[in-house]
Amino acid sequence: MDGGNTLKHIHIVVSGHVQGVGFRYFTQVKALEHHITGWVKNREDGTVEIVAAGNEKQLSMFISWLKKGNRFSTVENVSVTPLFEEKTYSNFSIKK
Repeated sequence: MDGGNTLKHIHIVVSGHVQGVGFRYFTQVKALEHHITGWVKNREDGTVEIVAAGNEKQLSMFISWLKKGNRFSTVENVSVTPLFEEKTYSNFSIKK
């Protein structure tokens, strides 16, 4: 067991009232607080898409926050899928 320090990549789709309420900005702030890299963007179907890289503990805390959202959002569902990639992100960005 690696103690959860192995870098993992996940793909997340958040649905609910998550666009037009500052959700991407607050997602970026929380990602940076948890030392997570990757990106977040709005999708045309009204959901928010996230690719996040971090260790298991960081990602677990991040996902817990995503399930709550910020005070202006209403999160209905958070779908998490593992990604098997070696891509390295230098920061956590908001994609347009």
